[in-house]
Amino acid sequence: MNSGVLLDTSFFVRLLKENDPLFENVNKFFRYFIKNDIKMYISTISIAEYCVKGQIDELPLKNLFILPFNINHAKVAGEFAKVIYEKRKQDDKIILERPLVINDAKLFAQAHIENQISHYCSSDERSMKLYEILKSEIKPKLSFTFINIREPYNHVLGVLPID
Repeated sequence: MNSGVLLDTSFFVRLLKENDPLFENVNKFFRYFIKNDIKMYISTISIAEYCVKGQIDELPLKNLFILPFNINHAKVAGEFAKVIYEKRKQDDKIILERPLVINDAKLFAQAHIENQISHYCSSDERSMKLYEILKSEIKPKLSFTFINIREPYNHVLGVLPID
């Protein structure tokens, strides 16, 4: 991993809650990224999601680059949402209440467009399913890799433990 990583809301919820079952895992990802000078990005979308139950000053913003959602992101997010909704018609297991552009599509669009982002970190299982849909449907292929932070960082990244 030589580029940056976009961290989603679930990453921060788990990182900032020491009694969360994934805290230790997420903390090790975070420490690895810092130690290896991997740029960490947070979208303004994730900041808004976090602020539903938390406060912005709880986020480790000094370690993060803030990625505003812009018009180019919006265009691609709409395209991604269209793919997701078309697939929804074929698979009732994907539950989306109404045709709006879900935040996952917006965040994926940001990760896809921004050249400096090569990975997207989340523990959200629905998000992983949506990523798999887009991965199989989008041509040319998605430009980023999904990192499931439920897995140990050293297994996912293929590195030796830092402890």
